[in-house]
Amino acid sequence: MALGLTNLAIILVLMSTLCDAQLSSSFYDSTCPNALSTIRTVIRRAVSKERRMAASLIRLHFHDCFVQGCDASILLDDSANIESEKTARPNVGSVRGYEVIDEAKTKVEKICPGVVSCADIVAVAARDSSFAVGGPSWTVKLGRRDSTTANKNQANSDLPSFSDDLDTLIRRFNKKGLTAKDMVTLSGAHTLGQAQCFTFRDRIYNNASNIDAGFASTRRRGCPLESSIDNNKKLAALDLVTPNSFDNNYYKNLIQKKGLLTSDQVLFNGGSTDSIVTEYSQNPTTFKSEFAAAMIKMGDIEPLTGSAGIIRRICSAVN
Repeated sequence: MALGLTNLAIILVLMSTLCDAQLSSSFYDSTCPNALSTIRTVIRRAVSKERRMAASLIRLHFHDCFVQGCDASILLDDSANIESEKTARPNVGSVRGYEVIDEAKTKVEKICPGVVSCADIVAVAARDSSFAVGGPSWTVKLGRRDSTTANKNQANSDLPSFSDDLDTLIRRFNKKGLTAKDMVTLSGAHTLGQAQCFTFRDRIYNNASNIDAGFASTRRRGCPLESSIDNNKKLAALDLVTPNSFDNNYYKNLIQKKGLLTSDQVLFNGGSTDSIVTEYSQNPTTFKSEFAAAMIKMGDIEPLTGSAGIIRRICSAVN
């Protein structure tokens, strides 16, 4: 039995190694050498026009990878055979940036038709968005292929919720091969983001012990207690201090009990991740370095490679 378990472990390691070998930062060097510069130009222009787009494109990559892997399934529209992930509860009216990915894909298709996957464009866009607003850059492994299916049910069940407690968040990330530390690290991207009123209304009106009273009062001005279509959509920056810069203020806010979402503040609330938040609040260089590493790790979640999947010519449809 011990020998059998050893053989199984070897097989799993070999499978993992094979997957990594099929993803390579030089994947398009000969087939589309100008792909990355073309994508970068589109992303820089989009972020220059609207700084918030950087957070949106990082989040788009995250929401893609957490549902059947980093395969661009989130980009698929509803069709006769596909129930789009765009309309899943965590995505509808919230996930943005689809049009930026479409523009990048159109530009790349003009120079290299049918070569560069939508999944890789999403991954590269996240990296370029981070760098465009002062965040870290990293080497993106390439060679992902695009799915021919979407999974709305998995989007509803697997993506984190703004009301999740710490144990639930850790469990969701563990399911994708990511650690509790990865979860805290990746959450740092919230320093750039915005949230809709309905996602934090309960937190700012419930007078809990883990929210700064002055912070709650300030946030109430932009998020009325009354629920309505217009009120629910009102936006607030997750980081009031430097909402347009990629920095470690998100973690400083948590220590001051100024996390806007419940799922933010639970990262520093007397639990197992408090020490990680403290470390990042004090060491911005460490945070940025480990954020880059966590993004690379997230980009490795169940990619389609080799003969699996397809290269979509239009990201929103199987074609």
